[in-house]
Amino acid sequence: MTGRLPQLPALPPPGRAALLLDMDGTLLDIAPTPDRVVVGPGLLATLRRLRERTGGALAVITGRPIAEVDALLPDAPYAVAGEHGGALRRAPGGRVEHPELPVPAAAWLVAAEALVRQHSGTILEHKRRGFVVHYRANPTAGPALHAALAALVPPSDARFELMPASMAWEVRPRGVDKGRAVWRVMQAPPFAGRLPVFVGDDVTDRDGIAEALAMGGVGLLVPDVFGDAAGVRAWLHTLGREGAWPGW
Repeated sequence: MTGRLPQLPALPPPGRAALLLDMDGTLLDIAPTPDRVVVGPGLLATLRRLRERTGGALAVITGRPIAEVDALLPDAPYAVAGEHGGALRRAPGGRVEHPELPVPAAAWLVAAEALVRQHSGTILEHKRRGFVVHYRANPTAGPALHAALAALVPPSDARFELMPASMAWEVRPRGVDKGRAVWRVMQAPPFAGRLPVFVGDDVTDRDGIAEALAMGGVGLLVPDVFGDAAGVRAWLHTLGREGAWPGW
């Protein structure tokens, strides 16, 4: 189902809600490669309108670095949690907080670079404290990539974990996830004292959904509720209209 507008779920009223939104697959359509995503017409205006309606309590929580969010969604979110919470900027122009996290071994990066050379159509994305191997352009490579990366980062590794993502495998530090990112964002104004409404589409977003629910808010998984990112955008556009906000 594509771009459908679902029955609007009950939400806290704008004065009590905090919108916490994933980016790829939620606000933006998934692209063949991360650098080819497109910000559709009207999205920035919708996000800015919702930020105003919620008294500033609109954040983007994503696996991307904060600089990429700024480039794609300039001046739209109030707060940004990048790298699954490995980087947090609580307010526009504020300093970026980086929790103390380990750095992946150089040998892992060398092995990952060799791995993508062995599998055409795969891409290595470097992050501050980890990396991602994308295989959207070569779906059949997924199992082989997983096996190779799992040999580098076994489940017993105390510092890093190998996580599935949308047509990708990500190596990231343990203790960093979108659930913790939701909790951290919600500790400071204008989010503090509100109820989180978290929306995400991927396996890594389930932690954010769980934390939003644990805090008494709402957690929405895109495929189950909206169908796809176009459905999310239609819903957000409706929320931005005066008088359209569904009651709690």
